[in-house]
This record gives sequence, C-alpha cells and structure tokens, in this order.
Amino acid sequence: MADHSSGNLTDELAALDFAAVSPEEFARIVKGLSAKQLAEVMHGELRLRVLTAVFDRMKQQFRPEAAGQLKALIRWKITGESDEVFETDIAGGACEIRRGRSEAEPRTTLVMADPDFLKLVSGNGNPVTMFMMRKLKVVGDVGLASGLTRYFDIPKA
Repeated sequence: MADHSSGNLTDELAALDFAAVSPEEFARIVKGLSAKQLAEVMHGELRLRVLTAVFDRMKQQFRPEAAGQLKALIRWKITGESDEVFETDIAGGACEIRRGRSEAEPRTTLVMADPDFLKLVSGNGNPVTMFMMRKLKVVGDVGLASGLTRYFDIPKA
C-alpha cells in the first residue's frame, strides 16, 4: 500500500481485493492506520466488504486441532455506523460463520467498535488489554472469550 497520509485512503482500500490479501498483509495495513483512520474507512458498502472478508477468512484460519471438542457459539457485535452481527459456531472440529443474529443462545458475545475489531482480528490488539480498557465488552463466558485467539491463526504484522 502507498503512503497512508496522502491520497484518499477509502479509495485505496475500496480498490483492494480482500480475498487476495494475505492475513499478514491485512495485519500490516491495519497496523499502519490509526483508530481514527480505521473508523473513517468503515462506512457503507466498504465496511460490509471488510467485515465479510474478515469473517470468511476466519473460517480458513480456524485451527481444529486447537479447538478439539469445543462446542461454542460466539456472537460478534461490531459497532460503528450501524451494529453488524456475525456468529462463529465452533463444533465438531469445524467453524461455521454466519452474518446476522440467530435464535441460538451464544456462549459468549463480544462487542467492540470497528477499529478495535480490526485491530483484534489482525493481531494488532491485545484482547486482555482491550477488555481492561473497555474497548472490548464480553457478555457471557469470559474464559472462552479470553482464549479465543488460540483457535485461530492470527497474523503478525
């Protein structure tokens, strides 16, 4: 990516083919942007594209050997211009992703703003620190939430 201080960041990100961006490259992009810049780009169609790409990748980054026999529904509520809800359903060594809220009761719900979500899933945010600073709200099984990162290959920027 080019210098983030010049040009239109939203146009630059909108031109990205998120499916073709490696997790490591995505982590570097997120690391290079401030929370304010991340919030600025997370609007409209681009926001949904980014969130969908992240959750699609989550399924690919899932580590079934780490999850073992874990059975858990995790609801993600990402706040921004509107609330977006995704769910990760881990069971039988598989991870299924769906957009929207199901009728099922989640074992844990994670609530955070767009910039914090992007930092967390790109390996640029520490979930414990985010929780302590109230950037990440956990409802339900806090133990499960605190160990979630071990079930996914989180890139390092």
